[in-house]
Amino acid sequence: MTASRTSHRHPRAVLAALVASGLLALAGCGTQTSATQTSATQTTASPASRPAPSSEGRTIRATEVAHVTNPHEATGRTLLEGPVLDEDGDLYVVDVTAPPGEPKVLSVDLTTGKHRGVYTDKTGAYTSAQISPYDGRLYLTDYTGSVVSIEPDGSDPRTFFSGEVDGSTMNLDDIAFDDEGNLYVSDLHGMKPGKAEGRIVRIDRDGGRTTVLADGLAHPNGVMFDPELRGLWISELAENSVSYLLLDAAKTTVTSQHEAIHVDAGVAQTDSIAVDADGNLYQALHGRPAMAVYSRDGARLATVEVPAKAAKAAKAAKGLESATNVAITPGGTKAYMTVSGPDGGYVFRFTALGEGIRQFNGG
Repeated sequence: MTASRTSHRHPRAVLAALVASGLLALAGCGTQTSATQTSATQTTASPASRPAPSSEGRTIRATEVAHVTNPHEATGRTLLEGPVLDEDGDLYVVDVTAPPGEPKVLSVDLTTGKHRGVYTDKTGAYTSAQISPYDGRLYLTDYTGSVVSIEPDGSDPRTFFSGEVDGSTMNLDDIAFDDEGNLYVSDLHGMKPGKAEGRIVRIDRDGGRTTVLADGLAHPNGVMFDPELRGLWISELAENSVSYLLLDAAKTTVTSQHEAIHVDAGVAQTDSIAVDADGNLYQALHGRPAMAVYSRDGARLATVEVPAKAAKAAKAAKGLESATNVAITPGGTKAYMTVSGPDGGYVFRFTALGEGIRQFNGG
């Protein structure tokens, strides 16, 4: 399989095909400790700079921090996801389509743009990353149905959860934690065209109990708590919509659910979602290297764009197809967005509308 500049096929569909073909289950080696390092363009992020159509709010221009990956020969693609910041300010990302032997989890120095491989294995296809507030480990969702945790240095890999939920295997995408360390994951459930079979699943922090919070969803992707941890924002890729799930006090039951925002994205589709301290929603777009920013009341506030010539190695924004997710510095407004396409996987920086909080950091 080769990458195409004109293809907007959803990366999870490509991932499913790669898994089925065995390209992501090749013989590989153990944990990576280093990878090719590159330098970032030393530019400072700036907020909105030019008018945009009122339907898209103001435009926020992102600037390049690091060129992290290139398309892999074995899979024909690269796809960065799950940006998450550790206590030292280093950024972790996952490369969803990395084959065995090449880094599947990477650490990026946001000052220099240098990066290194942290972890790889033989079979994982990791779609997101998040640090647990309970044990401080890095948790990775595997599209093939398991959750793996590692130490931040890539050591001590453990399978936290694997198996069926209510009689069927999950196809995991994004992840969120509550303050007690319980997990909330989006289950694409095979992503069959025209089928609304996706789920949002809670996994208790000991991995021993699962609860389906919502089902019948059209390819759920993003999942993130609101700042008060009262409910979950979720995005459905096949509907280009964002819904709000209000939870009970125990966070084991959905007490109400409604579609909150319809994203007018044209050929693009709703990918991961994040929330800042003011409750603003950052909706990543697949098929366009941009993020749509909404208020908690559904008003389109801004669009984060990757300028055509921002990435020196990318030549133009047409070489970057998707913005997948974002992490905002807790207590600050520096935001780091993962962007990928035929020209490789990049990290871009912009100034967020609100400060970052723990549950916004990754997923």
